[in-house]
Amino acid sequence: MIGLTGGIGSGKSTVARLLTDCGALVIDADALAREVVAPGTPGLAAVRDRFGAGIVRPDGTLDRAALGAVVFADPAARRDLERITHPLIRTRTREIIAAAPVDTIVVHDIPLLVETGVQAHYHLVVSVDVDTEERVRRLVSSRGMTEADARGRIAHQASREERLATADVVIDNNGAPQALEPQIEALWRRAVTFEDHLRRREPVRRPERPVLVVADPAWPDQARRLLGRLRYRLAPLLGEDLALHHIGSTAVPGLAGADVIDLQIGLPSLLDADRADVREALDQLGFPRDEGADGDPADTAGGWPEWLHLSCDPGRIVQLRLRPVSSPAWRWALLRRDWLRAVPDVREEYARLTRELAAREATTVAYARAEESWWRADAARAEEWASATSWRIPAA
Repeated sequence: MIGLTGGIGSGKSTVARLLTDCGALVIDADALAREVVAPGTPGLAAVRDRFGAGIVRPDGTLDRAALGAVVFADPAARRDLERITHPLIRTRTREIIAAAPVDTIVVHDIPLLVETGVQAHYHLVVSVDVDTEERVRRLVSSRGMTEADARGRIAHQASREERLATADVVIDNNGAPQALEPQIEALWRRAVTFEDHLRRREPVRRPERPVLVVADPAWPDQARRLLGRLRYRLAPLLGEDLALHHIGSTAVPGLAGADVIDLQIGLPSLLDADRADVREALDQLGFPRDEGADGDPADTAGGWPEWLHLSCDPGRIVQLRLRPVSSPAWRWALLRRDWLRAVPDVREEYARLTRELAAREATTVAYARAEESWWRADAARAEEWASATSWRIPAA
């Protein structure tokens, strides 16, 4: 499930057409909004009952201009319209998806994805990006709008910054049309591989050899989007106070590290991780369990019980650790992250260590074990810092 969005004048429809050509099932939210109020539908009857016969033309079709004049000037009326149409659109969307083959890549073309806050519903969000001045130019030249009208329409939508903050993939459409093709091809390759791994519940693993990269300022936003999806799927099952955190090197600004997003979920009990509904939710989201992980879920005496889940997305390697919130491992992951964030000397010492280990160790497993040995040997210093600063476990 891919959510596709982009502001007016961005060329989102062109991207949707190219994805259709690749083989995607594109569901156009605007087209469904028209379909559910077509002549003779229960949706149109409900709209007519609420807003009067004046919003229906003599030929039985909806007079969108007349309806718009009512709802755009009256927020309560707009909410009434949404209460009628949105459930019908959701039902029709589910019907289309249910009828599709199991290996279908569904692209939901939804202009108001950001405004409606539904980004967590999708495995990936794709935003078509064009700078504001180019959008204005296109709207004036291709749609005959005045410049003032074009800027007004743009201003009433989500900002460019808001769209970019929700996007896992940004399609740059500022250039010539042919510049889109390699971007769409790369997106499609990622989507096809993602779908294959998701369907087979086969995670994408980190490289066998340790590789460090310079700190990426996009890491925190990537983690935030992933945590949002996890919260959306798991909070109804485990409670709204579910503890989710970004941990590891990518959670420390400016620190080089492996290009792997480490996340942690704190559970009331590790038994919750084996609940069928929790396992299924994680599988559907694209986080199957790594059955071959080194962690011992029975290690309750040692204080390090956990289950490791990995992402199916080839474009973003993720390690997701499920741990009891009362366990030392859960607390320690947060303490060492915050210690590195707060103390530059420790951060630099750790950076030197990881560079040495990456050059010395032949495998990622050996690298991780040597790194953990350093952390365990240095735990006392971290605890001293926690005591001196009155450190407390941060809120999720």
